[in-house]
Amino acid sequence: MPLNFPPYVISRRRWLAAASALTLLPAWPALQAQELTDLARIKASGVLKVAVYKDNAPFSSGTAADMSGLDVSLAEALARQLGLKLALLPFDAGENMNDDLRNMVWRGHYLGYGPADVMLQVPVDRYLMNENRQALIFAPYMRQVPVLMFDARKLPEVRTPEDLKGLPLAAERGTGQASLLMGYGGGLLRNQVSVQNSGPAAARQVLEGKAAAAYVTRAQAESVVAGLNPRPDHLRMTELVLGNIPDRGWPVGMAIKASHKDLGQAIEQAMQQLRASGELLAIFQRQGLTLTAP
Repeated sequence: MPLNFPPYVISRRRWLAAASALTLLPAWPALQAQELTDLARIKASGVLKVAVYKDNAPFSSGTAADMSGLDVSLAEALARQLGLKLALLPFDAGENMNDDLRNMVWRGHYLGYGPADVMLQVPVDRYLMNENRQALIFAPYMRQVPVLMFDARKLPEVRTPEDLKGLPLAAERGTGQASLLMGYGGGLLRNQVSVQNSGPAAARQVLEGKAAAAYVTRAQAESVVAGLNPRPDHLRMTELVLGNIPDRGWPVGMAIKASHKDLGQAIEQAMQQLRASGELLAIFQRQGLTLTAP
């Protein structure tokens, strides 16, 4: 029985009458639903809903019906470990991570989709955690490390950013790497940088001889050369610090709704099993990527 009385017109007598009426309704279904934990509800559905970014190679890319990448393979392994079927929920990145966590983890998108049970490719960052208390960010499974992928024929060695002066460079639009590369030294390299729509696209600029170097993540660079046999000897990678990005990169993990403690424990156990069995390493190797300790 819906209670639609405005607060300012509910008298004590009417409130008691409405409350008495509620006691006459069948209580068992409601109590039964309350007794199910978050994990029990998911297991009852038989499906694990996993949110992954669209157009985010080498982690998740392709059409909704035929996505591939590291995160897709990891989602499949997690679902299998939990004894569930997988339902991918691909989504477009919002303005920032706060938007993504709100839309895909704890509330759902205003367009009507989401939230998922778990979201992948989430930075395990203390500030982000404090800003998003409704989400639990946990279970790091890799580390994103910025690297300079370069053509040794055009750039024999790289010791400092000044070695890049006068050479065509590439970076991914909207990333910290692009900002640091273009902002270094008050814009010393800005006019040399070709901004691409993705990290792999920036790395391919080096592969195709259109750029001497690209500042991307190790995973993006490795994904571009993974299928090459043999791998060109002139392609090199080195870590190059250009400002405030941590020297060793940043850990990447997952996010679930903060109240879903049982699900979090089950995922932690599943990840431990995937590591111990060697399956997590095999997933990275099949993608041509290095499993970097988070």
